[in-house]
Amino acid sequence: MREHDHVPPARERRTRRFDDDEPQFLKRSRHAVPAGFDTNTDTDTPEAGDRWSSWDQAVQGPEPYPDWLITELAAVDSELGVLKTGKEADVHLVRRHVPGTDRSCLLAAKRYRDAEHRLFHRDAGYLEGRRVRRSRENRAMEGRTAFGRQMIAGQWAAAEFDALARLWEISKAMGNISVPYPVQLVGTELMLEFVGDAEEGLAAPRLAQTRPEPAQLRSLWDQMLDALVVLARAGLAHGDLSPYNLLVHDGRLVLIDLPQVVDVVANPQGREFLARDVRVVSNWFRSRGLPGDLLDPEALTGRLLGEAGIR
Repeated sequence: MREHDHVPPARERRTRRFDDDEPQFLKRSRHAVPAGFDTNTDTDTPEAGDRWSSWDQAVQGPEPYPDWLITELAAVDSELGVLKTGKEADVHLVRRHVPGTDRSCLLAAKRYRDAEHRLFHRDAGYLEGRRVRRSRENRAMEGRTAFGRQMIAGQWAAAEFDALARLWEISKAMGNISVPYPVQLVGTELMLEFVGDAEEGLAAPRLAQTRPEPAQLRSLWDQMLDALVVLARAGLAHGDLSPYNLLVHDGRLVLIDLPQVVDVVANPQGREFLARDVRVVSNWFRSRGLPGDLLDPEALTGRLLGEAGIR
């Protein structure tokens, strides 16, 4: 590592907003600034288009932190472009680096849209079992007031961060599930490990985009089963599992997009969400030629409910 000559002075931190859905080619946009970011310039602001890292303001991911992660307070976040756009959120590619050194890492910044420009059209069912304590907030969420929509957006981001942190720790202990490392949470912005080719800035393909050979298809199915069992033992269902929110990176199946993660015990519709997850992924693997004797969605759903302690 090269020694840098100048460490930026202490600075004010600012929060941003953000999240997920339709894949898009990376659009380079060096000076893109996220919605909600204060663009007022002063002598304590990095170069145009960049912003100071908010690491020390954020809820941080589980320890020990990965070796690749930049945690220095002098780090700067540079916007590189859009990885994916969706109805509820966008995912941006961000480079976090320490000026004057060769230390850097790529992150995926998932930014939920503001209350006027986003809609979780199925959120009522997912939010069952995720109630907040105060009646004012509950009434606002149920009435979908502007404040209530903001509360819901915060719940989506926090639920995904918590689920990823929990699953990351399980993955370190057991190795039976792969998820991106949840770097930090600030408001409704979730920053994650970038999964893909770091040299080219290209995200790993979604499972739906792949055409695996028979041996790889079987390996991916075995990984899918392991991941479903891990989720069930944690009392969770993905809630929206499909080949579009699974990545394939270096032969590994990686689960993404978990804002709607469902507590299968507390949520009255937990069984239905779990059964749908199983049915959707089973149908995809069947369509790609996985032998039918390996696929029994009803039996698998029953097994998973048992793993979750539901009889």
